Amino acid sequence: MHRRDFIKLAGLGGVVFASGLGVKVLGSGGPSNRARSLDDFYFVQLSDTHWGFDGPSVNPDSQGTLKKAVAAVNSLEEQPDFVVFTGDLTHITEDKNARRERMSQFRDIAGGLKAKTIHFMPGEHDASLDRGDSYQEFFGKLNYSFDHKGVHFVALDNVSDPSAIVGEAQLKWLQSDLGRLKNDAPIVVLTHRPLFDLYPQWDWATRDGAAVVNALLPYKNVTVFYGHIHQEHHFMTGHIPHHAAKSLMFPLPAPGSVPKRAPVPWNPATPYKGLGFRDVEADARQAQYKIEEVPVLKV
Repeated sequence: MHRRDFIKLAGLGGVVFASGLGVKVLGSGGPSNRARSLDDFYFVQLSDTHWGFDGPSVNPDSQGTLKKAVAAVNSLEEQPDFVVFTGDLTHITEDKNARRERMSQFRDIAGGLKAKTIHFMPGEHDASLDRGDSYQEFFGKLNYSFDHKGVHFVALDNVSDPSAIVGEAQLKWLQSDLGRLKNDAPIVVLTHRPLFDLYPQWDWATRDGAAVVNALLPYKNVTVFYGHIHQEHHFMTGHIPHHAAKSLMFPLPAPGSVPKRAPVPWNPATPYKGLGFRDVEADARQAQYKIEEVPVLKV
Protein backbone atom coordinates (compact mmCIF):
# COMPACT_ATOMS: atom_id res chain seq x y z
CA MET A 1 0.00 0.00 0.00
CA HIS A 2 1.36 3.41 -0.96
CA ARG A 3 1.62 6.07 1.72
CA ARG A 4 -0.88 8.34 -0.02
CA ASP A 5 -3.40 5.49 -0.24
CA PHE A 6 -2.97 4.94 3.48
CA ILE A 7 -3.54 8.62 4.19
CA LYS A 8 -6.79 8.52 2.22
CA LEU A 9 -7.99 5.42 4.07
CA ALA A 10 -7.08 7.00 7.39
CA GLY A 11 -9.17 10.05 6.51
CA LEU A 12 -6.23 12.44 6.56
CA GLY A 13 -6.34 13.61 2.95
CA GLY A 14 -3.71 16.07 1.79
CA VAL A 15 -3.11 18.62 -0.93
CA VAL A 16 0.13 18.80 -2.88
CA PHE A 17 1.44 22.04 -4.29
CA ALA A 18 4.78 23.38 -5.45
CA SER A 19 6.37 26.44 -3.95
CA GLY A 20 9.57 28.44 -3.98
CA LEU A 21 12.98 28.14 -5.63
CA GLY A 22 11.51 27.11 -8.97
CA VAL A 23 10.02 23.94 -7.55
CA LYS A 24 8.50 21.66 -10.14
CA VAL A 25 5.31 19.71 -9.50
CA LEU A 26 6.57 16.20 -8.84
CA GLY A 27 3.22 14.46 -9.22
CA SER A 28 0.39 13.55 -6.89
CA GLY A 29 1.60 10.13 -5.88
CA GLY A 30 2.84 11.37 -2.53
CA PRO A 31 6.15 10.83 -0.78
CA SER A 32 5.73 7.04 -0.76
CA ASN A 33 6.31 7.09 -4.53
CA ARG A 34 9.65 8.84 -4.22
CA ALA A 35 12.38 7.74 -6.57
CA ARG A 36 14.96 9.46 -4.41
CA SER A 37 18.71 9.59 -4.59
CA LEU A 38 20.80 9.24 -1.47
CA ASP A 39 20.94 13.03 -1.23
CA ASP A 40 17.17 13.50 -1.24
CA PHE A 41 15.16 13.40 1.95
CA TYR A 42 11.99 14.61 3.56
CA PHE A 43 11.00 15.99 6.93
CA VAL A 44 7.79 16.77 8.78
CA GLN A 45 6.97 20.19 10.27
CA LEU A 46 4.52 20.46 13.16
CA SER A 47 3.76 23.76 14.82
CA ASP A 48 1.77 25.55 17.50
CA THR A 49 0.63 22.52 19.47
CA HIS A 50 -0.20 24.70 22.52
CA TRP A 51 -0.19 21.78 24.93
CA GLY A 52 -2.11 22.87 28.04
CA PHE A 53 -4.70 24.94 26.17
CA ASP A 54 -8.25 24.36 27.43
CA GLY A 55 -11.17 25.80 25.47
CA PRO A 56 -14.00 23.43 24.50
CA SER A 57 -15.58 25.96 22.11
CA VAL A 58 -12.28 26.21 20.24
CA ASN A 59 -11.06 22.62 20.43
CA PRO A 60 -12.99 20.10 22.52
CA ASP A 61 -10.26 17.57 21.71
CA SER A 62 -7.44 19.71 23.10
CA GLN A 63 -6.00 16.68 24.91
CA GLY A 64 -6.14 14.50 21.82
CA THR A 65 -5.19 16.46 18.71
CA LEU A 66 -1.42 16.35 19.29
CA LYS A 67 -1.60 12.62 20.02
CA LYS A 68 -3.56 12.06 16.81
CA ALA A 69 -0.90 13.96 14.86
CA VAL A 70 1.88 11.88 16.43
CA ALA A 71 -0.02 8.71 15.51
CA ALA A 72 -0.55 9.98 11.95
CA VAL A 73 3.16 10.72 11.48
CA ASN A 74 4.08 7.35 12.97
CA SER A 75 1.72 5.69 10.48
CA LEU A 76 3.54 7.09 7.44
CA GLU A 77 4.85 4.27 5.29
CA GLU A 78 8.23 5.95 5.05
CA GLN A 79 9.37 7.70 8.20
CA PRO A 80 10.77 11.25 7.82
CA ASP A 81 14.47 11.89 8.25
CA PHE A 82 13.50 14.17 11.11
CA VAL A 83 10.57 16.05 12.63
CA VAL A 84 10.69 19.72 13.59
CA PHE A 85 8.31 21.59 15.91
CA THR A 86 8.37 25.31 15.05
CA GLY A 87 7.31 26.78 18.37
CA ASP A 88 4.46 27.25 20.83
CA LEU A 89 4.91 23.71 22.02
CA THR A 90 2.92 24.61 25.14
CA HIS A 91 0.25 27.15 25.98
CA ILE A 92 1.41 30.12 28.02
CA THR A 93 0.96 30.23 31.78
CA GLU A 94 2.44 32.47 34.45
CA ASP A 95 2.50 29.56 36.89
CA LYS A 96 6.11 28.35 36.72
CA ASN A 97 5.30 24.87 37.99
CA ALA A 98 2.45 24.46 35.51
CA ARG A 99 4.73 25.69 32.72
CA ARG A 100 7.32 23.03 33.52
CA GLU A 101 4.65 20.35 33.84
CA ARG A 102 3.26 21.20 30.41
CA MET A 103 6.71 21.05 28.88
CA SER A 104 7.36 17.69 30.50
CA GLN A 105 4.05 16.32 29.23
CA PHE A 106 4.66 17.67 25.74
CA ARG A 107 8.16 16.16 25.66
CA ASP A 108 6.74 12.77 26.63
CA ILE A 109 4.08 12.88 23.90
CA ALA A 110 6.52 14.08 21.22
CA GLY A 111 8.93 11.40 22.37
CA GLY A 112 6.44 8.86 21.03
CA LEU A 113 7.36 9.79 17.46
CA LYS A 114 9.16 7.03 15.57
CA ALA A 115 11.46 9.51 13.82
CA LYS A 116 15.02 9.10 15.06
CA THR A 117 15.62 12.85 15.26
CA ILE A 118 13.30 15.56 16.56
CA HIS A 119 14.22 19.24 16.49
CA PHE A 120 12.44 21.65 18.82
CA MET A 121 12.09 25.41 18.69
CA PRO A 122 10.40 27.79 21.12
CA GLY A 123 7.41 30.02 20.56
CA GLU A 124 6.53 33.07 22.62
CA HIS A 125 4.15 30.90 24.67
CA ASP A 126 7.13 28.76 25.68
CA ALA A 127 9.81 31.36 26.20
CA SER A 128 8.71 34.99 26.50
CA LEU A 129 7.88 35.01 30.22
CA ASP A 130 11.26 33.74 31.44
CA ARG A 131 13.54 34.46 28.47
CA GLY A 132 13.48 30.78 27.58
CA ASP A 133 14.92 29.42 30.84
CA SER A 134 12.31 26.68 31.30
CA TYR A 135 12.33 25.83 27.61
CA GLN A 136 16.10 25.34 27.57
CA GLU A 137 15.90 23.04 30.58
CA PHE A 138 13.64 20.66 28.62
CA PHE A 139 14.57 21.17 24.98
CA GLY A 140 18.01 22.73 24.68
CA LYS A 141 19.28 25.76 22.84
CA LEU A 142 17.01 28.54 21.63
CA ASN A 143 18.89 28.91 18.35
CA TYR A 144 21.21 26.53 16.53
CA SER A 145 22.10 25.18 13.11
CA PHE A 146 22.68 21.76 11.61
CA ASP A 147 23.38 20.17 8.25
CA HIS A 148 21.46 17.34 6.66
CA LYS A 149 22.30 15.74 3.32
CA GLY A 150 23.68 18.91 1.76
CA VAL A 151 21.11 21.34 3.20
CA HIS A 152 22.05 23.81 5.93
CA PHE A 153 19.30 24.37 8.50
CA VAL A 154 19.19 27.39 10.79
CA ALA A 155 16.80 27.61 13.75
CA LEU A 156 16.31 31.21 14.84
CA ASP A 157 14.86 32.51 18.10
CA ASN A 158 12.57 35.50 17.66
CA VAL A 159 10.42 34.82 20.72
CA SER A 160 12.46 34.71 23.95
CA ASP A 161 12.85 38.49 23.91
CA PRO A 162 9.37 39.84 24.77
CA SER A 163 9.91 42.70 22.34
CA ALA A 164 9.80 40.20 19.43
CA ILE A 165 13.33 40.67 18.14
CA VAL A 166 16.15 38.41 17.07
CA GLY A 167 18.68 40.75 18.62
CA GLU A 168 22.14 41.94 17.65
CA ALA A 169 24.04 39.04 19.24
CA GLN A 170 22.00 36.40 17.43
CA LEU A 171 22.19 38.35 14.17
CA LYS A 172 25.99 38.30 14.41
CA TRP A 173 25.87 34.58 15.14
CA LEU A 174 23.71 34.08 12.04
CA GLN A 175 26.09 36.05 9.84
CA SER A 176 29.03 34.02 11.16
CA ASP A 177 27.16 30.76 10.67
CA LEU A 178 26.27 31.62 7.08
CA GLY A 179 29.72 33.01 6.33
CA ARG A 180 31.23 29.56 5.85
CA LEU A 181 28.69 28.65 3.13
CA LYS A 182 28.84 29.21 -0.61
CA ASN A 183 26.28 31.68 -1.90
CA ASP A 184 24.45 28.93 -3.80
CA ALA A 185 24.23 26.56 -0.83
CA PRO A 186 20.69 25.30 -0.09
CA ILE A 187 19.59 26.89 3.19
CA VAL A 188 16.42 26.35 5.21
CA VAL A 189 15.58 28.80 7.99
CA LEU A 190 13.23 27.65 10.74
CA THR A 191 11.62 30.25 12.97
CA HIS A 192 8.42 30.87 14.89
CA ARG A 193 7.27 34.39 14.07
CA PRO A 194 7.32 35.58 10.44
CA LEU A 195 10.49 37.46 9.53
CA PHE A 196 8.50 40.01 7.51
CA ASP A 197 5.70 42.38 8.51
CA LEU A 198 2.74 40.14 7.81
CA TYR A 199 0.38 41.93 10.22
CA PRO A 200 2.24 43.72 13.05
CA GLN A 201 -1.07 44.78 14.65
CA TRP A 202 -1.55 41.12 15.60
CA ASP A 203 2.10 40.52 16.56
CA TRP A 204 2.63 38.79 13.22
CA ALA A 205 6.08 40.22 12.59
CA THR A 206 9.65 40.30 13.90
CA ARG A 207 10.75 43.84 14.74
CA ASP A 208 14.26 43.35 13.34
CA GLY A 209 13.20 40.75 10.78
CA ALA A 210 14.38 42.95 7.91
CA ALA A 211 17.95 42.68 9.21
CA VAL A 212 17.66 38.89 9.19
CA VAL A 213 16.27 38.87 5.65
CA ASN A 214 19.08 41.19 4.52
CA ALA A 215 21.60 38.72 5.93
CA LEU A 216 19.94 35.94 3.93
CA LEU A 217 19.48 37.76 0.61
CA PRO A 218 23.06 37.22 -0.66
CA TYR A 219 22.35 33.49 -0.70
CA LYS A 220 20.55 32.22 -3.78
CA ASN A 221 18.71 29.23 -2.34
CA VAL A 222 16.98 30.11 0.93
CA THR A 223 13.57 28.93 2.11
CA VAL A 224 11.91 29.89 5.42
CA PHE A 225 9.43 27.73 7.32
CA TYR A 226 7.65 29.25 10.31
CA GLY A 227 4.55 28.98 12.50
CA HIS A 228 2.79 31.42 14.86
CA ILE A 229 -0.09 32.47 12.58
CA HIS A 230 -1.94 29.12 12.75
CA GLN A 231 -2.69 28.88 9.03
CA GLU A 232 -1.07 28.14 5.71
CA HIS A 233 0.45 31.27 4.18
CA HIS A 234 3.07 31.93 1.49
CA PHE A 235 5.06 35.10 0.89
CA MET A 236 8.19 36.23 -0.96
CA THR A 237 10.89 38.64 0.20
CA GLY A 238 12.93 39.08 -2.94
CA HIS A 239 13.81 35.55 -4.04
CA ILE A 240 13.21 34.04 -0.57
CA PRO A 241 9.91 32.15 -0.05
CA HIS A 242 8.34 32.05 3.43
CA HIS A 243 5.85 29.29 4.28
CA ALA A 244 3.67 29.33 7.42
CA ALA A 245 2.40 26.08 8.92
CA LYS A 246 -1.00 25.26 10.35
CA SER A 247 -1.53 24.79 14.07
CA LEU A 248 -2.34 21.55 15.85
CA MET A 249 -4.62 23.23 18.42
CA PHE A 250 -6.74 25.94 16.79
CA PRO A 251 -6.74 27.97 13.55
CA LEU A 252 -6.62 31.76 13.47
CA PRO A 253 -8.36 34.07 10.98
CA ALA A 254 -6.63 35.49 7.92
CA PRO A 255 -4.58 38.60 8.74
CA GLY A 256 -6.81 41.66 9.14
CA SER A 257 -9.96 39.76 8.16
CA VAL A 258 -11.67 40.47 11.49
CA PRO A 259 -11.32 43.39 13.93
CA LYS A 260 -9.74 41.28 16.67
CA ARG A 261 -7.50 38.24 16.47
CA ALA A 262 -9.17 35.25 18.13
CA PRO A 263 -9.21 31.48 17.57
CA VAL A 264 -11.68 30.24 15.00
CA PRO A 265 -14.49 28.42 16.88
CA TRP A 266 -14.77 24.66 16.54
CA ASN A 267 -17.33 23.53 13.98
CA PRO A 268 -18.75 20.07 14.78
CA ALA A 269 -19.75 19.72 11.11
CA THR A 270 -16.10 19.98 10.06
CA PRO A 271 -14.02 18.85 13.04
CA TYR A 272 -10.27 19.53 12.91
CA LYS A 273 -10.73 21.92 10.00
CA GLY A 274 -7.66 24.13 9.62
CA LEU A 275 -5.48 21.90 11.78
CA GLY A 276 -2.62 19.90 10.32
CA PHE A 277 1.06 19.26 9.75
CA ARG A 278 3.39 19.53 6.79
CA ASP A 279 5.56 17.14 4.81
CA VAL A 280 8.54 18.71 3.00
CA GLU A 281 10.44 16.73 0.39
CA ALA A 282 13.88 18.13 -0.43
CA ASP A 283 16.05 17.70 -3.50
CA ALA A 284 19.27 19.16 -2.14
CA ARG A 285 21.14 19.07 -5.45
CA GLN A 286 18.63 21.31 -7.17
CA ALA A 287 17.56 23.26 -4.05
CA GLN A 288 13.98 22.24 -4.67
CA TYR A 289 11.22 21.48 -2.20
CA LYS A 290 7.80 19.91 -2.53
CA ILE A 291 5.34 20.66 0.26
CA GLU A 292 2.36 18.53 1.16
CA GLU A 293 -0.15 19.88 3.67
CA VAL A 294 -1.75 17.08 5.69
CA PRO A 295 -4.87 18.10 7.64
CA VAL A 296 -5.80 16.37 10.86
CA LEU A 297 -9.32 14.99 10.53
CA LYS A 298 -11.49 12.89 12.79
CA VAL A 299 -11.05 9.26 11.83
